[in-house]
Amino acid sequence: MSVLSIGVQGLQLANEELDLLRHPWVGGVTLFKRNIQTPKQTAALISAIRAASPSALLLSVDQEGGRVQRVIDGASKLPALGQIGAAYARDPAHGIELARAHATVMASEMRALGFDLSFAPVLDLDRGSRVIGDRAFSADPNAVRELGRAYIEALNACGMAACIKHFPGHGSVLEDTHHERAIDPRTFAEIEASDLIPFAALGPLAQAVMLAHVEYPSVDSQPAGYSRVWIGGILRQRLGFAGVVISDDIGMLGAGNALRAVDRIGAHLQAGCDHVLVCDPALSSAVLSELNGTAPPTFADLSTLFSSAAEPLDLLAARTTLYSGLHLPLLS
Repeated sequence: MSVLSIGVQGLQLANEELDLLRHPWVGGVTLFKRNIQTPKQTAALISAIRAASPSALLLSVDQEGGRVQRVIDGASKLPALGQIGAAYARDPAHGIELARAHATVMASEMRALGFDLSFAPVLDLDRGSRVIGDRAFSADPNAVRELGRAYIEALNACGMAACIKHFPGHGSVLEDTHHERAIDPRTFAEIEASDLIPFAALGPLAQAVMLAHVEYPSVDSQPAGYSRVWIGGILRQRLGFAGVVISDDIGMLGAGNALRAVDRIGAHLQAGCDHVLVCDPALSSAVLSELNGTAPPTFADLSTLFSSAAEPLDLLAARTTLYSGLHLPLLS
């Protein structure tokens, strides 16, 4: 499989994007709100993307719930994971039930539109980050571990892979790496005793992990996504993760915009990432133009991330469990 997931411009493919989708470096497409309007339009766009490429492309989206939900029309308005964490704090068994229902609703709806993967669940801790907050289940790593386990199991039961993020933890640093550098000064021992707990426990269950663009200078001088220490030494060797390693979007400021985009891609791959996200359409086009005539490296097989057959599930029952359990209107 090729190593880049790219972004496209609008609600339907532009003519110039057809060539980009056939580029040998392209292995997937990530869709955003700019690409999504109605279920019929979204399904048609996904079908057109698949038809444009001679090889299978991974179709992905961020459908976490709460403030990160790309599909609105025709999809359930999913509560933030933090609401499930709050329910878990009151009644752990009930919280686990809600996590399973949330994953079931999300995965079932995204698969029905034609998506393979939603980058979920978030395993960060809610410990003061401007960008994470209630995207996380909880500030308690043990609660995140248990709720994350239930979420991953439900995703897999629906035929969707799990992509845990943002390794090794973005929730304990204030800055938002979309717009600024984020530097976490803690020692590895401090990170291991908190943020790393859910990733260490659930890595064996997940098919993919997304790296944070956060810098942890007491561990390595490079942000995690560019770090052989974090990817090879800690994630692969120490934690034994055997799945697909995915970068966060290289267009984010935390990705190191002092580097040329193709150099950012190269640095991610050299550090051990298997798949790199280039979500901005203009940046995607520029990068692929520069990569013309070069052969992509061979990395991990992405086939484990494509949606797979699953037993029929009662989607209405899962919706009812989720919304009644959080005292929300069923049709919200």
